[in-house]
Amino acid sequence: MRRIALVTLVVDDYDEAIRFYTEALGFRLAEDAPRPDGSRWVVVEPGAPGPATALLLARAKGGAQAARVGDQTGGRVGFFLHTDDFARDHARMLAAGVAFLEEPRREPYGTVAVFRDLYGNRWDLLQPAG
Repeated sequence: MRRIALVTLVVDDYDEAIRFYTEALGFRLAEDAPRPDGSRWVVVEPGAPGPATALLLARAKGGAQAARVGDQTGGRVGFFLHTDDFARDHARMLAAGVAFLEEPRREPYGTVAVFRDLYGNRWDLLQPAG
């Protein structure tokens, strides 16, 4: 079996990012381990442990990486958070202060709304059709 296990997301601060992804988005902190160079190996997952793709939260090193925080996809939606209950997750995220950029809409592929994460990266909250 092959799968994409991790996607790196460059962040300003580990603890701030952990709080946002676990508290506002409801992710699970899967790993948080110190590394010899002073960085940390921080992994958050959208649900229960298993074969889902997770995020590696990597603190920016240097000016080039810091300039990419919040704009890793050039302003496009770059991350897609699937849910089995759009209304539940949308309401929970709104209550947690997540900034949605639009009202939920129904598309042929499902119910969707674009939101920004802590740093400004654009995400789709998406309940696939069918």
